Amino acid sequence: MSKVRVAHIVAAAANGVIGRAGDLPWHIPEDMKWFRDRTRGRALIMGRKTFEAVEHPLPKRLNVVITRQKNYKPKDSGNADTPVHVVATLDEAMKYCLACADKYENEIFIIGGGEIYHQSVPLVDTIYLTRIHQNYEGDATYPDPDPKLFELVEKSDRTSPVSFSFETWARR
Repeated sequence: MSKVRVAHIVAAAANGVIGRAGDLPWHIPEDMKWFRDRTRGRALIMGRKTFEAVEHPLPKRLNVVITRQKNYKPKDSGNADTPVHVVATLDEAMKYCLACADKYENEIFIIGGGEIYHQSVPLVDTIYLTRIHQNYEGDATYPDPDPKLFELVEKSDRTSPVSFSFETWARR
């Protein structure tokens, strides 16, 4: 079995904001397509609020939802192509994803929210960061990659509909 890679995939404003009231404070179609293409066929770990904000399991991916709510039942529990698994902790989510990683191209994506990102920084090998080059108001944040731990290995700038960059950070 090859090594399982763990990655964050996130869009963040210049001031670190990633969300406001359970939604994105911007609309960047190219970033949404990049997210879809990058995560299709992979295992995803997310918090309950992120799962509910998306409003349905993300298709053709393993959706692992972390919640402290006992007996949480998602409105849509997925299907064979789009399973949903509910756990209580990040550790449980990682164990579950690792156990079935070979079915999901040995890659696990952590997709939010803010608390899950902050908790999981020590676990990730790669950060796929869409950096929006302006500040937004919001209530969820993403920490800037620590240059002692991660190095910027790829960057691609865009100007429409706002100025932003696709950045890839690798653990040193």
